[in-house]
Amino acid sequence: MSIIIGGVLYLAFTVYADFNQVLKAFALFNWLLLPPLLVLSFLNYLFRFFKWDYYLSIIKVKMKKRDSLSVFMSGLVMSVTPGKFGEILKSLLVKEITNVSISKTAPIVLAERLTDFLSLLILALIGAFIYDIGGELTIGISVFFILLIVLISNKNLSIRLLSQLEKIKYFKKYLSNIHSAYESSYLLLKPVSLVSMTLVSLIAWGFECVGYYLILLNFNIDFGLVWASFNYSFSTIVGAISMLPGGLGITEGSLTFLLIQKNVSKDIAVTTTFIVRVVTLWFAVLVGIISVLFYQKRYGKISVDSNESSE
Repeated sequence: MSIIIGGVLYLAFTVYADFNQVLKAFALFNWLLLPPLLVLSFLNYLFRFFKWDYYLSIIKVKMKKRDSLSVFMSGLVMSVTPGKFGEILKSLLVKEITNVSISKTAPIVLAERLTDFLSLLILALIGAFIYDIGGELTIGISVFFILLIVLISNKNLSIRLLSQLEKIKYFKKYLSNIHSAYESSYLLLKPVSLVSMTLVSLIAWGFECVGYYLILLNFNIDFGLVWASFNYSFSTIVGAISMLPGGLGITEGSLTFLLIQKNVSKDIAVTTTFIVRVVTLWFAVLVGIISVLFYQKRYGKISVDSNESSE
């Protein structure tokens, strides 16, 4: 469904920018640049894998590095899900290998997203301050995530909130899983882990920002690496908070609009947006698909039964 949505969306963009002009713009792209762009994106995945593996060690889940890498890369197949939270698939795969409950490892996905958001917000805030664009929205989102982290980090307050859930009949059968999930979240978001993994995320997403900058340079667009990083990080954030699969439409629209605002022609703006999304979002999905195939070859078909889904 995400591929279909993406196809319709990109068709609409080419109509908006004039299909023939977009084709001409693609002819200006140096395809020798493609391998370095894919390497930069893959470096992003490798640094984020380091986070994943580090988080597993914090909550004392023992896995071989090879298995941990296989699980992480398989999770990339869920990149085109709202906020990438479909990557909770990784918790199911960990359970299949180690029999560790999904509720214990699922908070890793939350910690990954929070540190990703924080790193992107840092990049966006720098650009918003320098270029006076999107400052209020970026600050508002930053405040929300800071409050969320403070809430999770305040154990007394969180326990009181969880005790209120115990009074609701629907949640009673899930209480042990909810408490397990919270305990993992609390450990993962302690100050040292939060700061160090946010810095790792900053490096990881920096690779893709550099990739976007190189794409712009290919089309003789040079507003500086800082501006390219701002556009990429800001557009990624607004796409993620839209909760659309992979931010489809919103991220592309933002990337294109901010370029047009800098007097870049529609066809070039749309073309650069297409290319950066292919070498980042859709390349991640491809890596995920290949990894899932290797995972299934090794461990068998992935399945979800009622007991697993209730965890």
